[in-house]
Amino acid sequence: MAAITIPLLTIPNGCSCVAFTPDSNRIVSGSWDKPVRVWDAKTGEQLRELQGHTDSVTSVAFSSDGNRIVSGSQDNSVRVWDAKTGEQLRVLQGHTGDITSVAFSPDGIGNRITSGSYDKSVRVWDAKTGEQLWDCKNTNPVTSVGFSPDGNRIISGSQDNSVRVWDAKTGEQLRELRGHTDSVTSVAFSPDGNRIVSGSFDKSMRVWDAKTGEQLRELRGHVDYVTSVAFSPDGNRIVSGSYDKSVRVWDAKTGEQLRELHLMQLTDFVTSVAFSPDGNRIVSGSRESVRVWDAKMGEQPRELQGHTDYVNSIAFSPDGNRIVSGSWDNSVRVWDAKTGEQLRELRGHAECVTSVTFSLDGNRILSGSYDKSVRVWGAKTGEQLRELQGHTECVTSVAFSPDDNRIVSGSWDQSVRVWDAKTGEHLQELRGHSNHASQLGCIFA
Repeated sequence: MAAITIPLLTIPNGCSCVAFTPDSNRIVSGSWDKPVRVWDAKTGEQLRELQGHTDSVTSVAFSSDGNRIVSGSQDNSVRVWDAKTGEQLRVLQGHTGDITSVAFSPDGIGNRITSGSYDKSVRVWDAKTGEQLWDCKNTNPVTSVGFSPDGNRIISGSQDNSVRVWDAKTGEQLRELRGHTDSVTSVAFSPDGNRIVSGSFDKSMRVWDAKTGEQLRELRGHVDYVTSVAFSPDGNRIVSGSYDKSVRVWDAKTGEQLRELHLMQLTDFVTSVAFSPDGNRIVSGSRESVRVWDAKMGEQPRELQGHTDYVNSIAFSPDGNRIVSGSWDNSVRVWDAKTGEQLRELRGHAECVTSVTFSLDGNRILSGSYDKSVRVWGAKTGEQLRELQGHTECVTSVAFSPDDNRIVSGSWDQSVRVWDAKTGEHLQELRGHSNHASQLGCIFA
């Protein structure tokens, strides 16, 4: 298949984040050059340049109805915009440090906004009026914020070693969960919203009653930093990964360690863990390997042998039957998630693979690489369907649109590009940013 090559349109800046609207018709981008921009996703026309921020934009998000955009910036402000007209609806002032994250509440239309900042606070705002509903103070920078599944509570983790629970409507601090003795690295609600799990640099995980704040369990076993925690889909188990090179499974109700999934030949720390959609398997990534474990029985894992360097990215197929992995060894590999058999080795990239994902129908795989290309593969056959050429620096992030018809890619060449996922046609290059991005995320709202 011949590569599709397009002329380079030089952009003197890069994007820090991009997102599609729910209907996939528009794209919003944020950048270190201060503006937020809205684009026609089909034609590439820049519809709006949202001027107002006076420093780098660090985070953007759409409301769930796609009518508004929220942005956070290193200028300490949160701004709300009309996504269709580009009108700046509100400037939410109050933070005195860089904004680290912003989010709309999950109530269908996004009536509230939460923001976290290096000023050590979490704030909640009325998204329509811009009124600050409340301000939650921490003693150290806030590392993460999020709404509970029902949208009624907010959880925050901080470098002050605490987890805090807030009433999302009144701003009342419901609980300060104290117990960790070092920075909290990861927090998550259980699927029913009744419990919280937190992981920390203090090598422990703790399970809390989300309503009362009572510490239900302290999970000890790891001998180094906890890097990743997650509840199983049914909320009965917790999986954790650590710098101590182990993956552990815990009973979320009793705190009992059910399994220590640890191989002597595992020579590097665990970077990520995840449950399969059915909760029966766990996948972990570390240097040179992807491993699949039986989450219930704790059987010795299927070690998916083949990669010869760091595994950068792993993902289950939507049905949970396959795994795709990308590596610094320049390859993309597809595995049978049940047997561990390597189904395909997708060769074509000339440098390390940075990002991999399945299409929503599971029929295609998308990969981005340091070799400056984006490639589309047949997930079942391993055939390279398209090589999308145009970027002049490494591709940092790739994603399919919700309807699987388009691809968005971001690169250190300071461009965002949109492609037809079926034909490989380059649909547009989004121009206008005028500085480098330290990180690019491709997110489809």
